[in-house]
Amino acid sequence: MFDILNSVHKSIGHGGRDCMLFELNKKYKNITQADVKLYLDLCILCQEKKKSQKKDIVVKPMVFNDFNSQCQIDLIDFQSQPDRDFKFICVYQYHLTKFCILKPLTSKRAEQVACVLLDIFCLFGAPASLQSDNGREFCNELINSLRETCPDLNIVHGKPWHSQSQGSVERANQDIENILTTWMQDNNTNKWSEGLSFVQFMKNSAYHSGIKQSPYNAMFGTDPKTGLTSSILPHTILQEIPSIENRKRKQTEERQNARDNLEIQAKKMKNLSNAKFPEAKEGSTVQLKIPNIDRGRGDPRSVIAVVLKITEDGFYQLGCKS
Repeated sequence: MFDILNSVHKSIGHGGRDCMLFELNKKYKNITQADVKLYLDLCILCQEKKKSQKKDIVVKPMVFNDFNSQCQIDLIDFQSQPDRDFKFICVYQYHLTKFCILKPLTSKRAEQVACVLLDIFCLFGAPASLQSDNGREFCNELINSLRETCPDLNIVHGKPWHSQSQGSVERANQDIENILTTWMQDNNTNKWSEGLSFVQFMKNSAYHSGIKQSPYNAMFGTDPKTGLTSSILPHTILQEIPSIENRKRKQTEERQNARDNLEIQAKKMKNLSNAKFPEAKEGSTVQLKIPNIDRGRGDPRSVIAVVLKITEDGFYQLGCKS
């Protein structure tokens, strides 16, 4: 059993419990969560990449209707471990399907990132809204660079929110770093730019607990194929999907399933958040932390404010003397 668990675990880039169970259930039976957990506890690489416990925060889940409604662009900093001229990883993710695209970058200039995005837009189309945790200024420069090359492009900056409010982007970036680290160790190389394509495939092929399927399946309506033996659909699948129209319908159904599962996940996250952090009432006082960048050494660390109004969207209108 150890050899089976070890083989599956490495094939998905040292994925977690849910990813392993999803892959194991395709070929094997009677392998329990306890078996997988015991194996993961014995995996040294997984223990080394394990994150420390973080403080809880209020969450505001976000769900979108179309795979191109909103996308996220982020940069993972690899300046401490450059691969020749490459120092950054561009991570482009679709929020609905969780499908991500990885590209190596030599710098984080908006012009270079725009070139990468243009290749993606010409392949999958441009999103209605583009979000980035690198700041509004960076995102605006990026959109302006895109419009210089493609004046007809109509794209806006998405509403800012902390990455932990949904957690999807932060977890995706962490997963990518972990899979890439283990890929380099397994292949005994420091040339991480050469492994991005493999990491991208493993990440998109792995089971995602939020959408209850792999990002690849949510994006294209079919499981990823590898090698000549899987390049042609099995006869049973062809019988079930006899026409292009039905295949398109299956793809639409998979994306709808992804949205439905995201809504279920969002409700669970919201309920947990509400249980830990009850909503403030009008007239009550709240404490707001002042960002370090806006605070002088002699300034207080927080501001005391009064809840003046609660909007229909669940946001608070606050007021204070200063």
